[in-house]
Amino acid sequence: MEKEYNPFMAEAIRLATENVKSGNGGPFAAVIVKNNKIIATGVNMVTTTNDPTAHAEVTAIRNACKELNSFQLDNCDLYTSCEPCPMCLGAIYWARPKSVYFGNTKQDAAEIGFDDSFIYNEIDTPIKLRKIQMKQLMSNEAKESFETWANKTDKVEY
Repeated sequence: MEKEYNPFMAEAIRLATENVKSGNGGPFAAVIVKNNKIIATGVNMVTTTNDPTAHAEVTAIRNACKELNSFQLDNCDLYTSCEPCPMCLGAIYWARPKSVYFGNTKQDAAEIGFDDSFIYNEIDTPIKLRKIQMKQLMSNEAKESFETWANKTDKVEY
């Protein structure tokens, strides 16, 4: 276990604790750094915004991308108070930061009631056996938007 002090992780931890004390959300915060400078932060705001996607990492990514005027976090580091959940992990991979550092583990989070293991399990479960019903509809018609994208010559790739 790494015991080295890091000011950016310290800030993520401070923001997470402050978020709990203020009553604004859960014990999670994230800091995004570029060129050794904090460019954006985010805290868990799920309950105050009634937005299940308002996790700290997602909020920080949104704020950083706005600040950078980019949909990618090129050459950025993300510091988060806890190992990212599956949703945040997906958002992180889409944002493409250089690295991610975390404080608490997903096991630590599970011990206080934030257990994401059921989502990890659902990802590997065949669609017909998942807890939320999922059924493919209009697959032929849906391909139109993909074909339009594939044939578009002036698209912005991501």
